[in-house]
Amino acid sequence: MSVVDDPATASVASGAKRPSRLFKNLSAKIASIPMILTALCVFVGGTTWTVVYSFTNSRMLPRENFVGLDQYERLWGTDRWIISIKNLAVYGVCSMILTLLIGFTLAACLDRKIRFESAFRTIFLYPFALSFVVTGLAWQWILNPDFGIQNVVRSWGWESFAFDPLNNPDIVMFGLLIAGIWQGSGLIMCIMLAGLRGIDDDIWKAAKVDGIGTIKTYIVVIIPMMRPVFITSLVLIASGIIKLYDLVVAQTGGGPGLSSEVPAKYVIEYMFRAQNLGQGFAASTMMLCSVVVILIPWAYLEFGGKKRG
Repeated sequence: MSVVDDPATASVASGAKRPSRLFKNLSAKIASIPMILTALCVFVGGTTWTVVYSFTNSRMLPRENFVGLDQYERLWGTDRWIISIKNLAVYGVCSMILTLLIGFTLAACLDRKIRFESAFRTIFLYPFALSFVVTGLAWQWILNPDFGIQNVVRSWGWESFAFDPLNNPDIVMFGLLIAGIWQGSGLIMCIMLAGLRGIDDDIWKAAKVDGIGTIKTYIVVIIPMMRPVFITSLVLIASGIIKLYDLVVAQTGGGPGLSSEVPAKYVIEYMFRAQNLGQGFAASTMMLCSVVVILIPWAYLEFGGKKRG
């Protein structure tokens, strides 16, 4: 029996290779230690600190006077918090659906190898380079009834035209939605376009040979193949929805009244203006729970399916 065929020799050889794998790219692993320590201290430590002090009655300064679930009971008994949750739900559902739909439609159009594709891609992606504050202020002017869309249309002769969403409590969230979709759909377009460009041309050729139309090919073949791309896009959109704050402050300031109040603004108001850290920490913890609710299904879909495969 040769040395290669000897099981004992093979096991020793495999054991000798394991330390080399452990020390592979050792310099890169050492370089990542500060980043890992920073993440543990800042993110994990800060999150733990916030959750712990949400069970206290901290006011202007943190104090270890635990009151159990009093802050959470007060939180869910506040009309302002309930209104902010409802507003975010309306904005979130509409934003998720419309941003995905518009982003995929733009990507599908650009994937048809149209002329001036680079120019269109730059134009659609440009709003994402702007901050939410700039976007909010720009759309505040555009939707202003005195010199915005309403004024322009009326100057054309349609005197009865009315379009003033930011001053109407019933539709103010849709005014915010217009600005949010305008800024976010370009990024989703780029992600979808990258996914479409990764699909083999032979699939399109086979669909044409089978007589399948373009729209049906997208629905039946292409979209199921882009499942990971859609999941990633949903996670990015959802994370932006949960932390929605800048756009609201720049565009409406939470008004009229509380009609555009959102959870992130509630947290900032209670922590820095009302000087009620305990209530702000409780609201922050509830926002953290919503993030966990999003991440767990995403992790299961991304890694659970691969493990089963």
